[in-house]
Order: sequence, then C-alpha cells, then structure tokens
Amino acid sequence: MKTVVKFGGSSLASAEQFQKAKDIIVSDEARRFVVPSAPGKRFADDTKVTDMFYDCYAQAEAGGDFSPMLTDIKARYQEIIDGLSLDLTLDGEFDLIAANFQAHLGVNYAASRGEYLNSIIMAAYLDFAFVDAAAVIRFNDDGTFDAEGTNDLLGQRLANMDNAVVPGFYGAYENGEIKTFSRGGSDVTGSIVARAVMADVYENWTDVSGFMVADPRIIENPALIDIITYRELRELAYMGASVLHEDAIFPVRLAGIPINIKNTNSPADDGTWIVESTCQKPKYVITGIAGKQGFCAVNIDKDLMNSEIGFGRKVLQAFEDHGISFEHMPSGIDTLTVFVHQDEFANKEQKVIAAINRFAKPDHIEIEGDLATIAIVGRGMRSMRGTAGRIFSALAYANINIRMIDQGSSELNIIVGVANEDFETAIRAIYHMFVDTVK
Repeated sequence: MKTVVKFGGSSLASAEQFQKAKDIIVSDEARRFVVPSAPGKRFADDTKVTDMFYDCYAQAEAGGDFSPMLTDIKARYQEIIDGLSLDLTLDGEFDLIAANFQAHLGVNYAASRGEYLNSIIMAAYLDFAFVDAAAVIRFNDDGTFDAEGTNDLLGQRLANMDNAVVPGFYGAYENGEIKTFSRGGSDVTGSIVARAVMADVYENWTDVSGFMVADPRIIENPALIDIITYRELRELAYMGASVLHEDAIFPVRLAGIPINIKNTNSPADDGTWIVESTCQKPKYVITGIAGKQGFCAVNIDKDLMNSEIGFGRKVLQAFEDHGISFEHMPSGIDTLTVFVHQDEFANKEQKVIAAINRFAKPDHIEIEGDLATIAIVGRGMRSMRGTAGRIFSALAYANINIRMIDQGSSELNIIVGVANEDFETAIRAIYHMFVDTVK
C-alpha cells in the first residue's frame, strides 16, 4: 500500500499541529509521501505565512525596508522548530530569500517559500527525504502545467524512495524559474504526487471532517457527505465549495485514485471519500448545494432567432472580443440570456452591448444585475422523479423568484439563478427540503 498525505495550512500552523500530523503519518506505514502547505492561522486574528510573504515581497519590490517583515516570518518558523525541539536552522535559507527579494526574483518565488520552508521542517521532523518541487514539477513556457512531463520526472525521482516530503503549491519552468498554482494549489500537488507514485489513496488532511452538504456559514451544522464522485465534486468546487481545490481532481482521476478528506484534529472520523464511481446510494437525493454571487444577466430578444443560423455565435463573439467568459446561456424560441460575472462585465457593458447590436442585430437587450447562481448537485437526482419540482416548490414557499434555470444533459445538477439578496435564504430553503425533511 502507498498513501500520499497532504496537510493544509491550519494542520501545520504550529508545533502542536505538526505533532498531530506526525502521529497520523507514523500510525500507518503506507503513508510514505507527504505534501505540506505553508503555516496557516494559529488563531482567528492570525495571519497566514503565505500572506506575510506576499506583503514582505511587495515591500521589497517597492524599494522599502522589508527586513523587519522577514524577521517576523522567520520567527513563525523558529517557533515551530523550537516547539518540536529540532536541531535545525533556517538562517541560510532566510539569507538567500532576503537576497532574492532584494533582486526582485518575483512574486511566485516569494509565495512559494512558505511551503518550501515548512517542508524542510517536516522532512527533518519525520526523518524523510526532502524533494524540492521546483526540481520535479514542471510548467510549460506559456504557464500551463506540464502534466505528463511532471508525471515522468516526479515518478522517476520517487520510484526508489521509501519516504519523501514534497512541498505543495509550486513547481518551476524548465529554466528553474518558480511558478505557483493558484491559491490552495497544495491540494493539486498532493494529487500530482499520488498519480506519480501510483498511490492507492490520496489523503487530504484539513480542519474539517470532510465535505458538507452545504456551506456551514449558511447552514448550521450541515450534514456530512460520506461519498462523492469526481464529477459531483467538480460541480460543487467550481460553484464555490472550498474544502478542496477544484483542479486537484484531474491527476488522480486519470489514475483512478480515490481521495479521502480527513480532519487532522479528529483523525478517527471517516471523512469524505471522493471516487470515480460508486454503487452506494446517497443518503439524500442531493449530494450537495453550492453557489456564487455577483452575476448579471444579458437578456437578448429577437423574433425568429431560432431560425437564424449562427445567432448564438454572433452574440458570444461580442463577449469573447472583450475578454469576457460566460457562465450559463439558457435560451427560448426568441430569447437568449447570457450569465456573466458582474465585476468582469460592468466596465465593458456598453462596448459589449454595442458589439451585440452590431453582430447580431437583436430587437431588444436588457441587463439585470446583482444575481446569484445556486447549483443543486447529486447522482441520486437521475433516478428520482420530481426533483426539479421540489426545488421550485421550496423556493416558492420561501417567496423567492427564480431568474434562471439551467440543467445539464447528465442530470447531475440543476442550476437556478436568484437575486443576490435571496442567496442564503434560497440555500436554506433547498437544504430544508432535501435534508432536514429526511432527517
């Protein structure tokens, strides 16, 4: 058995958390490869080390004295080293970081140092080999991740190693320049390592006992999801569920490796299993609810639109020419609506409208802002009649007007649009309909 374990920032924020992580790792000899994040918050008003590095580098880039800020970061790591009673110094590493900040080596380099230094500590604490992600995780010249090149390089490097610690969040171009994934990218690194070593399981350790059916900031003590498929997770993660980085799915999915979301502070909990497919029936008809706010709808009317070849392409061309991607595009016989992010659209709206008029020559265009989208996701929806009706009934009972309805051909999810002000009320109403009534 081979298990890759990734620990999030809150799981490695202090020496006490490091000790919990070590207890978890040594309790199962299959846990051979470790991917650490940078130290997170130790308490509510604390600052994440990655944010401290961002601020420190900004000061360096502006030509200011960044040494006091770097000293504060060093103190965070020294606190962990002292708490673990390690015979380890990071003086040389911080001297190099200071020199590279002075040389303006780049914000990606600065952001990556949190994981880099935490991994050095973790490797020393576990007596595992340290493998710098910059040496084994590759990015193409255009900034995209080189999945196959990385898999070959990393697989060869780890093939004959019993144990290793690989920092999360970053890799490098062929020339050695550091490149980071998007925020939360340590999840992605864990998935990449799991694929490279052909792991049996990828365990992602965080500060919650798995995925919840809904956001706990909206629903008090929401139900836990026991098992979820990659496709369901992809839908929920894209719509805002934030336990796992949405791109972390792809490497393990290629290799058929399941992910187990676990709680560092409660390791006996089963957590949530993320799998390719399952015959296990979900506890509820829906698997999860997630959503985003801040959309606007561009409603376009034109008589006989449905018989005009290329009409949709002409409309979307107007958005593409101004660098705006669309989220949803429900349509009727003579109507078409394009949902876009309001913050991307607001400053370009009149240019886009002019382009639509020029390309598609519609009869009427109307813009509606301050909208939210909510995705109701679940493999159980395929075999259950009346799911959409129950959603609409729940929203009607809560006096919420539905502004948009969209359902994919997979029948895996239904997306509804509502006003921003109704966002949380709508989620509570749907949750009550599908979860509270079952409990």
